Formats: sequence, structure tokens, C-alpha cells
Amino acid sequence: MWFGFGRAALATLAAALLLLVLGRFHRPKREDLPTVFAVGILQLGGFFVLAHAAVELVEAGRTAIISAVVTYWLIPLSMLVMGEKVSPRRWLAALLGLAGILVLAGPWAVDWSAPGQLAGHAMLITAALLWSIAIIFTRRFPPKSPMFDLLPWAFSIGALVILPFALASQRATTIGPDAWPYMLYIGLIVAPIGTWCVLEVGRRLPGAVASVAFLLVPAFGVFVSTLWLGEPFGWDMMLGGGLIVGSVIMAASE
Repeated sequence: MWFGFGRAALATLAAALLLLVLGRFHRPKREDLPTVFAVGILQLGGFFVLAHAAVELVEAGRTAIISAVVTYWLIPLSMLVMGEKVSPRRWLAALLGLAGILVLAGPWAVDWSAPGQLAGHAMLITAALLWSIAIIFTRRFPPKSPMFDLLPWAFSIGALVILPFALASQRATTIGPDAWPYMLYIGLIVAPIGTWCVLEVGRRLPGAVASVAFLLVPAFGVFVSTLWLGEPFGWDMMLGGGLIVGSVIMAASE
């Protein structure tokens, strides 16, 4: 949880400094506030609180896969709130992508009677819901300022949301020296740039296309873990990854 707070705080600093150098740092306009608060509270605060809490209960790989699956929320929310029409082809693409995630996650290999498994998975599904709602807010109430200009404010709100959970959940208030290189890399580079890209994808693409495209994140993570950590590359990774890549191509080619 302290790692989550640290990445949000460092991303606040990195984005603010960059905007100051570019002469673009400014307070959010009134039209920007729905996006700033939705992204800060839901996506950068609530999402990471739930995802980091679930890591103690669910395997890290499964946490990355399930928490990043916004498809089962974003498509129905886009239809209900934004009035989007989803073609049969894109429904099929979404189903193929979810099938790929199901293969990668492998729920049949989980001991569901073990303590914390149901609670941990419920946290991850709820985290994906918060992320989806934040995306809908950015589309329903588009900000007047460029999205990158709002990142310091959104990250600072996210850090404030995470901080009380970090204080309440752990006695240690320091991050181990081995974790600092990862903290600096994620907080100063990955968090601001990656979050900006994710927000722009969610705002600019139709909900069905964006939600399916987001499935590439866990699939790519599994692929990298295989290459970098030497994890076995089995039939489930080949089949799951193939279904996800195929679903993205199908959704984007319409």
C-alpha cells in the first residue's frame, strides 16, 4: 500500500515539474473538475487501494490479469450512460477477449475454499468497475484542458485517497531499499506516461474497442513474465494470448 502511495506521489511531482518546464502548469478549470476527481478518486485512488490489497490474497499474476479487465464493465456502461451501439462483431470480439482472459487466469486451478480467495477476487472485479466508471466520466464530462495538464491534480487526489489505507493497514512507513529503483521508475516514468495514454485511449475510442484493447495489457504482462522471469510458456498462454490478439484485431477492424 505504501508502494501505491509512493507511485502516486512521485507521479504528481514528475507531471507537475514537466508542466512547469513547459509553461503549462495551471489550476484545473471548472469543466475539468469532474474528470480530475473521477480519475483521482476512482482510478488512481480506489483502483490501486483494491488492487494492492488484493495482492496479499491473490497471486500477483492473477491480480494483474483480473484487475485490468474492464471489458465486463465498460461495454454495458458505455451503452447505458453514453448510448453507444455495439455491433454483433464487437460483441463477439469482447467475448473472444474475455475467453482469452479466462484461459490466462485459469480459475479451475484456484482453491476457492482458501481464505481470502473470494474476497480478493471481488476486490479486483470492483477495482475494474472503478476504473471503468472513471473512463465514463472522462467521456461524459470531457475536460476543457488537455488531459496531461490535469495529471498532477488527479495523482495528488489519488495519493490522498491511498494514504489513510496505507497508514491503517501497515505499521511500517518505509519502503525497502530494494524496492526504490522500481518505485522511481514506475512513479516518475510509467505512472504519468502510462496513465495519460490509458486515459486518452478511454476517451477517444468507442467503449467496445477501448475495453477490448485494454485486454492486451494483462496478455503482454504474462508474455513479459515468461521471457523475463522464466515462467513456463504453456498451452494456456498461447491460446489465451491468441484469443486476445484476435479479439483486438476484430474489434478495431470494423
